Amino acid sequence: MPSLDYIKLDQFLKQMQVVGTGGQAKLMIQAGEVAVNGEVETRRGRKLVSGDRVEVDGQAWIVDLSQLG
Repeated sequence: MPSLDYIKLDQFLKQMQVVGTGGQAKLMIQAGEVAVNGEVETRRGRKLVSGDRVEVDGQAWIVDLSQLG
């Protein structure tokens, strides 16, 4: 299985089961409810790489691409 270089923010939120659909992810991101590395991120296509920190509603995840895909 090829390793991923990145994962898009909306896909990551779905993988982590923060949201059930891409539409929910889009709305959450556009509403400014998601932070990446401490900064609010409003682009759902933001490319995440291993080590990035994603925060939603006080919960945080560290991106580990080796665990995804």
